[in-house]
Amino acid sequence: MQHASLENGRWAELTFPQQMANIGSETSRVLKALESGKESRAMSAFTRFQELIDLTIRYGRQGENLSARSAMWEELCRFRELYCTAFEKRDLPELAAANRYLDQFASIR
Repeated sequence: MQHASLENGRWAELTFPQQMANIGSETSRVLKALESGKESRAMSAFTRFQELIDLTIRYGRQGENLSARSAMWEELCRFRELYCTAFEKRDLPELAAANRYLDQFASIR
């Protein structure tokens, strides 16, 4: 695990937008690497993406409202599934769309 230091609780201290922005950094790296034909870099960034989204699913700050937390958990799991499928298929338009979605979180403070 490349983000082992985050699992000790540091990840849960970040706001949800901060978590998503960090995930977006990795999806951006995946896309740029694939567009440049750098398969090894793409795979490394994809592995980091999986680690971060799994940490968010496991420890993410999604509010105290259990109904909202459940809905958010389901959405994160679905996003992870769709992104992994797009990566597996090397579907660059779909990967770019996911990246644009995550870019929105970088501007939230």
